[in-house]
Amino acid sequence: MPDTRSPRLAVLIDADNASARIADGLFEEIAKIGEASVRRIYGDFSSPRSKAWADVLSKHAIIPQQQFAYITGKNASDITLVVDAMDLLHSGRFDGFCLVSSDSDFTRLAARIREQGVDVFGFGEQKTPESFRQACRRFVYTENLLPEAPANVESAGAKAAPLQLPADAVPILMRVMEQMDTEDGWVPLGAVGNQLANLASDFDPRTFGFRKLSDLVRQTSAFELDQPEGRALRIRAKLDKKHRR
Repeated sequence: MPDTRSPRLAVLIDADNASARIADGLFEEIAKIGEASVRRIYGDFSSPRSKAWADVLSKHAIIPQQQFAYITGKNASDITLVVDAMDLLHSGRFDGFCLVSSDSDFTRLAARIREQGVDVFGFGEQKTPESFRQACRRFVYTENLLPEAPANVESAGAKAAPLQLPADAVPILMRVMEQMDTEDGWVPLGAVGNQLANLASDFDPRTFGFRKLSDLVRQTSAFELDQPEGRALRIRAKLDKKHRR
């Protein structure tokens, strides 16, 4: 009988570089990927800085790994997180790791895990250095996980602004479509989405204020959309290419 169990994930959170306000959205997002079998958070929970995390640990069954800051400037939490990650990696029990931090120091850890053939999903703020973002198979901006994020707000009068404007998505969409190189210019939107994940680990329609890629594409006004009867939605660049940069 085939194994239908969801991918097993190890979730490792850097409390010093992640806000407790993302907790609900974080685990909702992780649930789309697989099962968060291990949930650990690293920090000095005797510090007021980490108190907010202490208040949500039980709700999400997160196991705190207390690291006292004995010496200023020495981050024992980061070291412990890396050691635990390598132990978990070599156990061979996990299909993926979720690293929750905006710290570029975890770039090498992410790369090492992927060298082992295991997926890494990063979660951090938009300020996260590109080196860490690109070391992950997929990187999610934690601003998109907040309750007040534009794509999460249902009320029509919401004033929350997206992290980027829809027009900012046009260049990367054009690059993907040019790589696909079809005779008539039409490409399946699903294939575009798959290629985007390979080309830009941090691409996410929510960054531009939309839940769906199709809604973002429509909003740019740079593409034609077509859905033949019984077939998937497809797109192509408008012939005048006035939106190209």
